[in-house]
Amino acid sequence: MNPKVLIIEDEISISTLLEYNLKQAEYHVITALDGQEGLKRAIEEQPDLILLDLMLPKLDGMEVCKELRVQKINTPIIMLTAKDDEFDKVLGLELGADDYMTKPFSPREVIARVKAVLRRSKVGERQAKEETSELVYHMGHLKVLPTRFEAYLDGKPLEFTPKEFELLIYLLQNKNRVLTRDQLLSSVWHYDFAGDTRIVDVHISHLREQIEENSRKPKYIKTIRGLGYKFEEPKV
Repeated sequence: MNPKVLIIEDEISISTLLEYNLKQAEYHVITALDGQEGLKRAIEEQPDLILLDLMLPKLDGMEVCKELRVQKINTPIIMLTAKDDEFDKVLGLELGADDYMTKPFSPREVIARVKAVLRRSKVGERQAKEETSELVYHMGHLKVLPTRFEAYLDGKPLEFTPKEFELLIYLLQNKNRVLTRDQLLSSVWHYDFAGDTRIVDVHISHLREQIEENSRKPKYIKTIRGLGYKFEEPKV
């Protein structure tokens, strides 16, 4: 069965263009013209991916994204915005969006991003199914159970978006190794082209807020100036 993509976009010309190109790429497409309808369809239709416009009537894209994550609906979201505003991008990512694209964008780029996000999602599902024993990561006061999508700090449960959790697992799998932003973007976001490494910085920042005692003086996720990041065991 072809993957199902929900387009929540109030500009009919853009929605129609996206729908046409996605159907040409053999995706099953459903659409919504406002935030309320989009939220309803996202819950009822259970799409494999959502293309979500930021500026929507009735309920804006930020609220739609926030409500989906509050309801523990972890469908991958690519946020579409006409604003080239860093604050909007960062806020969207912090609310649980997996990626963002600034208008105008080419249909080819949209298809590439959709493929990358869906491929990452399928790989994660397959790895979980193939896991024969429960894997547990222990680092300092941090405990992570990948197959359960659970993480604890000093025994207290932590909450992450799917992308944040995937990034945390990748860091744990590569502990004590310096990882560049491009390397993280390629390995966690699975982009086939150069992407915006600011996405990585935003997700690293949010991870630190959750697991670090002082996010400005991190003990787990260290910044390696001029290179990238390194996850290591906290020193006592």
